[in-house]
Amino acid sequence: MSNFQAASLIVVALLGLIAIRVPIGAAMFVAGAGGYWLLVGETGMLNYLKRLLWARFAVYDLSVIPLFLLMGQFATAAGFSRTLFRAANTLMGHRQGGVAQAAIVACAAFGSICGSSVATTATMSQVALPEMRRLKYSARLATGTLAIGGTFGIIIPPSVILIIYALLAEQSIIKLFAAAMLPGLVAAIGYLLTIAIYVRMRPGHATVQPRAGRDERIEAVRSAWPIAAIFLVMFVGIYGGWFTATEGAAVGTVATLLLGFAWRQLDLRTAVRCVLPAAQATGMIFMVLLGAEMLNTALAVSRMPAEFAAWIGTLDVAPIVVVICFLLTFVVLTSVLDELAMMLLLLPIVLPVIIGLDLYGLTEEHKAIWFGILMLAVVQLGLVLPPIGLNVYVVSSIARTVPLMEIYRGIAPFLFSDFLRVLVLLFVPQFALAALWLIR
Repeated sequence: MSNFQAASLIVVALLGLIAIRVPIGAAMFVAGAGGYWLLVGETGMLNYLKRLLWARFAVYDLSVIPLFLLMGQFATAAGFSRTLFRAANTLMGHRQGGVAQAAIVACAAFGSICGSSVATTATMSQVALPEMRRLKYSARLATGTLAIGGTFGIIIPPSVILIIYALLAEQSIIKLFAAAMLPGLVAAIGYLLTIAIYVRMRPGHATVQPRAGRDERIEAVRSAWPIAAIFLVMFVGIYGGWFTATEGAAVGTVATLLLGFAWRQLDLRTAVRCVLPAAQATGMIFMVLLGAEMLNTALAVSRMPAEFAAWIGTLDVAPIVVVICFLLTFVVLTSVLDELAMMLLLLPIVLPVIIGLDLYGLTEEHKAIWFGILMLAVVQLGLVLPPIGLNVYVVSSIARTVPLMEIYRGIAPFLFSDFLRVLVLLFVPQFALAALWLIR
């Protein structure tokens, strides 16, 4: 069997397994193992399998994933989402559309200590949706705001997806964290401006609540500043070179746990219960990573990624057109696949092509970092686009009386802001690379 035939069979087997709803990690592993066996034989496959686990998981940087996941669990159990939303709402809620804007700010803040889009969406929907309903916000504006706000979990550090991208692309986690900060901040500003414009064009979709008193505002800020302090200590320490990303994750996790104890929002039994969902999420991610490693090895032996990259190089098209085609593929697949699975499936094929293109005179490192941030900005769109925008379904499971189409209508105004941000990232790579000066 030729290499091309084996690679084609691997892809067909993978798609078939996914179609019959085999978990994506298992599907990638089975398809990859079968293809590797066809290419190198039974002895070669067994020799590879006996060292696969150690080669994939004996990586120090992988320990950052369970640490950040556990930090997110502690933050959720301790009610940090409520504290952050209350502080933002106290300061901003008296404006037209202010509660929706407060939800965006709280989503960005909670995403910075959670690292998960789904967790951010689910947690903030439970906290902010009742308040917006109480104030007679339209279901369209309320649910659309929370669905789009939840996407901060993958773009604002510590994003688990960003960490995995750094490991797969063999890039510095710290540099990717720094590169994501400015696009994440601009995304938040864009969403706030979108809400401000929307409520002026549709004044019946939002109401104004009374301005909080001075004492109430001071109390709200005082209650939220320790959470902000955790974020600042963790990331200033990471960017300042005081500790590595893994050490920063450990510092943030311990600080979150201690703050939960100090506020009496956590006790020992609750803290122990937080370990199980973090371990389950870690196990799921590691299983997908294992499957991706097996699949990628089989495809590498078939030389399909290398031959595909060489073929792209022969095309008479501008390099930026190739990038745009890849980004459109990411948008389509993210709307029907989990963002982690989509990235693991495509990255081994796409990234070598990107590295080989002449893009703005960037170095290989800068191309990898720029494309990682650009990819995440596009994946944000896929999380809220039909037919299966994951964040939309999370919000729908909480706002059960709101039709899916109404949530999608609420998201629509925000897409213009996202589209502009993606265009800036695409044509002005320094937008993503500007913050690298923070790294010593």
